[in-house]
Amino acid sequence: MEPEALTKRDFDEIIERLDSFWGERDLSSLHHPMFVHEFAESSLVIRDEDGAVAAYLFGFTVPQQALGYVHLVAVRHDRVGEGLGRLLYESFGRLSRERGCHTIKAITTPGNEASIAFHRALGMDAVEVADYSGPGRPRVVFTVELT
Repeated sequence: MEPEALTKRDFDEIIERLDSFWGERDLSSLHHPMFVHEFAESSLVIRDEDGAVAAYLFGFTVPQQALGYVHLVAVRHDRVGEGLGRLLYESFGRLSRERGCHTIKAITTPGNEASIAFHRALGMDAVEVADYSGPGRPRVVFTVELT
């Protein structure tokens, strides 16, 4: 299973099955269609043996800032623990390097312990930044330099 560019069919499947990835959390507002219409080449999916989306990463690159940004990464509940999230980040890192980027960045909320643990396990630095998303809205900012 190799990561591939996101298609409209993949995006629609993800939207229809958000609970398979996020459970009861309603993150539909974070699944903006720009990731399939404008950033499909830098948003990735891994499909299982049946062709269904097993994991995905929504991201984009900003070559002017030498930055790759990961907006969302998710693994379907029945595939957690197989290294698919890591594989998506590795592929996104290669894509970002090819586009002249030197750093990958992602953010999460301070209470999202699973995300913080995952990103730290990937070797990313984590810094909590007060008011990052507005007054009283801190975020944990992850960065890693691409080698």
